[in-house]
Amino acid sequence: MMKRFSRFKTVSMITILALTISALLAGCGGGSTTGGEGTGSITLSGSSALLPLADNAAKEYMAKNKDAKISVQAGGSGTGLTQVSQGAVNIGNSDVFAEEKLSLEEAKGLVDHKVCVVGIAAVVNPKVKVDDITKKQLIDIFTGKITNWKDVGGDDMKIVLINRPSSSGTRATFKKYALDGADEAEGQALKEDQSGTVRKTVADTEGAIGYLAFSYLDDTIKTLKLDGIEANSDNVANGTYPVWAEEHMYTKGEPTGLTKAYIEYVLSEEVQKNIVPKLKFIPITDMKATH
Repeated sequence: MMKRFSRFKTVSMITILALTISALLAGCGGGSTTGGEGTGSITLSGSSALLPLADNAAKEYMAKNKDAKISVQAGGSGTGLTQVSQGAVNIGNSDVFAEEKLSLEEAKGLVDHKVCVVGIAAVVNPKVKVDDITKKQLIDIFTGKITNWKDVGGDDMKIVLINRPSSSGTRATFKKYALDGADEAEGQALKEDQSGTVRKTVADTEGAIGYLAFSYLDDTIKTLKLDGIEANSDNVANGTYPVWAEEHMYTKGEPTGLTKAYIEYVLSEEVQKNIVPKLKFIPITDMKATH
């Protein structure tokens, strides 16, 4: 009888110890602060403009934390906000405030983490012989009033509009600050779901014009000046170039575990001083301008 009691006591102590360890691990929330060893897996979706930074930071974080798995998807700001609100993803990336895409009730349940600023530029096919455009001309092009490049100083070439779907935060920002809220011409534009496909379509289509976050600008396309001002990070930061947006990572409630650790890493000096400017984003601390 004593042996049986002793064996029961030993098993009970082991069980209690195991439960205690499990509770402590659960309290860590599946992640850790920056520099710690994050564990578990999280998913991000939303803004394709923010995708290069979100994905790059995820890869760097996972390289430092072997037990962390961070999956980054695009789909547009509206998609990311909807999915994080529904609990389908851990983080919804967005170029716009949640209230602009969700109901007030849905937006109220989300917590906003501003991680950087992104500029957005009008871009054209390299064969377009226009380097500078006024805001009035840009509005007239995207509203369908101007349909040939010869009307803005270029060759006799048809203008081909490349647009983004209504769920796109890049589109919302471009419409608000480059087009002064004017409605784009319907039925006259090709629509591309992702920034990467916009870039490729503009590069491959003679006479094409579209718009892209600075993070997608390269030598396959031509970036237009706006009213004589170059579209670059310095001009966004000092307030002379007006088409830009704050980049948001939204969570449903306050983040915990790996979600919290990842966002802290994105906001860390390592990412803000090195990765952010390298990918043509602007650290929020560098901004002198406000909208």
